[in-house]
Amino acid sequence: MNMRKSAFAAMTTVLLLSFSFGGQMFAAGNQFKDLDSISGKDKIISLQNQGLLKGVSDTQFLPASRVTAAQGIQLISGGFQLSLAAIDFNKAPQASGLFSHVKDTAWYAEAFINAHYNGVEIPKDIDPSKTLTKEEFTHMLIQGMEKAGSLPMIKIAPATIADDSKLEPSYQGSIQRSLVYKVNNLDASGKFNPKSEITRAEAAIMLYNALEYLNAHKA
Repeated sequence: MNMRKSAFAAMTTVLLLSFSFGGQMFAAGNQFKDLDSISGKDKIISLQNQGLLKGVSDTQFLPASRVTAAQGIQLISGGFQLSLAAIDFNKAPQASGLFSHVKDTAWYAEAFINAHYNGVEIPKDIDPSKTLTKEEFTHMLIQGMEKAGSLPMIKIAPATIADDSKLEPSYQGSIQRSLVYKVNNLDASGKFNPKSEITRAEAAIMLYNALEYLNAHKA
């Protein structure tokens, strides 16, 4: 079966940034009321005002809630509009053939497939309900970002990270590039805090930063 879909559109076109619980999604309506204490509130509200970000209700975003693998991969795949447009298959791929714990009927199944075939490294045995750490989400986000923007390989001078010894070695390159792209910043102590569980607010802000970089560096 030919799986051609519409090609990747410019980053200024409609994209889907949806966090959901059990696949239930709520459309953006009134401004979120639970962001007053959130740094980067303006970025979240900007995405909501453009109709690009959904909350758990019209007025609630739950910024401190943790992001599951299912939610994080849906965010990356939808946010960067990853698709199978450039790939031909004799038979449509199924999530269950790629991942041990992803059912073909799951609301996030297509996002897992699209991310996988666009170079996002997702463990075969990942539990979709597991909470993602900051380094795990960063690693996958940067892979999706670089694929979506067809970014060239870059030579960088690695930043000094105070808690570098806590980083998963295979994630170090993605984390260093996330700092160059200004997707992430180190904290006041120069730490990345790789093992911290990423929140909905942090994930949304990171994706906003990634899209801003891609918009500013279009080929």
